[in-house]
Amino acid sequence: MTTAADPPHAAPTATSGTPDVAAAVSAARSAQPAWDALGFAGRRKALQAWCALILRRSDELVDLIRAETGKTADDARLEVILAAHHLRWTAAHAARVLGPRRVSPGLLMFPHAVTVAHRPLGVVGVIGPWNYPAFIPVGPVSAALAGGNTVVLKPSELTPRTGEWLAATLAEVTGGIRVLHVVTGDGAAGEALCRAAVDKISFTGSSATARRVMAACADRLTPVVIEGGGKDAMIVAADADLDAAADAAVWAAMTNAGQTCVGLERVYAVDTVADRFLDLVTERAAALRVGDGPDADLGRIVLPRQLDVIAAQVRDALARGARAVLGGPQSITPPYVAPIVLADVPEDAAAVTEETFGPVLVVNRVTSVAEAVERANASDYGLGASVFTRDRGRGRGVAARLRAGMVSVNAVIAFAGMPAVPFGGVGDSGFGRVHGPDGLREFTRTQAITSQRFRPPMQPTSFRRRPGTMPTLVRLVRTLYGR
Repeated sequence: MTTAADPPHAAPTATSGTPDVAAAVSAARSAQPAWDALGFAGRRKALQAWCALILRRSDELVDLIRAETGKTADDARLEVILAAHHLRWTAAHAARVLGPRRVSPGLLMFPHAVTVAHRPLGVVGVIGPWNYPAFIPVGPVSAALAGGNTVVLKPSELTPRTGEWLAATLAEVTGGIRVLHVVTGDGAAGEALCRAAVDKISFTGSSATARRVMAACADRLTPVVIEGGGKDAMIVAADADLDAAADAAVWAAMTNAGQTCVGLERVYAVDTVADRFLDLVTERAAALRVGDGPDADLGRIVLPRQLDVIAAQVRDALARGARAVLGGPQSITPPYVAPIVLADVPEDAAAVTEETFGPVLVVNRVTSVAEAVERANASDYGLGASVFTRDRGRGRGVAARLRAGMVSVNAVIAFAGMPAVPFGGVGDSGFGRVHGPDGLREFTRTQAITSQRFRPPMQPTSFRRRPGTMPTLVRLVRTLYGR
């Protein structure tokens, strides 16, 4: 399905209807036992081969991502690098994280041996976004596959061919086992996948759409992992390295034309350094180039209606007394938006409270780091955040007080480049985790198996127990735990 956001040379793709979704889920279900039977070693070999193939053909994938999203070449290259990096980690560590492990039965149950393992759910549905059409889906797809599941992927209707490319390349290395199926289309296809007989849904997108996903999954009690929107904040302390903080702020706010769920949208700078920090940010942001040329720093805004959201937020902020330090409504020349830096924006303005998803950065001054934490936490979102201070211990302490799923100290979005680090948020930013051990476990069911090794000296769980068994057991427990 094509939209107005597709570039002129983007080829149309067929749209999957409800019967197609059901057929894809059925095919994935049929393939799952054979995929699971490969074991961790067999699946690791296949996923590592997929990673190697993606890297060998990375130029092809970069071109495809650029064609569908309008990203700059470097933004697309970074996306492919991150996808491969995470895929490789997931393949290498699944056995350690998900394999059977011995667990102590405790003193009262010492005659038993216990193992805990993580079994595959079966078929996992993944609904991917358009802003990172390769990197973001690869997280849940690879975790689900590594755990022995098969997957049905519904990419965004704006980036269907990237999803199809991922499935086709994986099929090249899995031979006769087709473990990743793709269904395409708009929200109707996504709803059909939610209502299909899948065992879990992983969704990445807006918080509003996440609510509709959960409602569709409710009929079958299908569990979900939600990665919703964000309104990420940076705190700049009085002792921060301002050059580093400004450089990081501009990149985090403007990379991928601001279309990043963990992109920076708010900065709270302590007033003693706020003016200098704002000058540095403005200088760096003003130097960025916008367009589709090889030297561009910012590409286009993919979703046409997002241009209206960006314009409305900027106009609202200015009407409420904010200052346009760089750019303004005139910076919006569809399909592009040049960098916009706003200062002194009221905290109840939409530019502070609602996700912008464009190259707009709000910089507000605060009297202290404590006030910055309070303002940063006064949001319905809670995805990522960052803290800049020369005192790293203090930075970690500030990070611990932030209501966010992930925080970087003296860096921005560092967690996204670390495959072992769980990724996810709280509040309107969602729940559940992808990446790392937590992300692997999300797509499995935990199973405990106990095995009695020898007959216990006392048998309290029998109606044939001796009269003195329970009083003896009470005395034992009091001795062990009653002090």
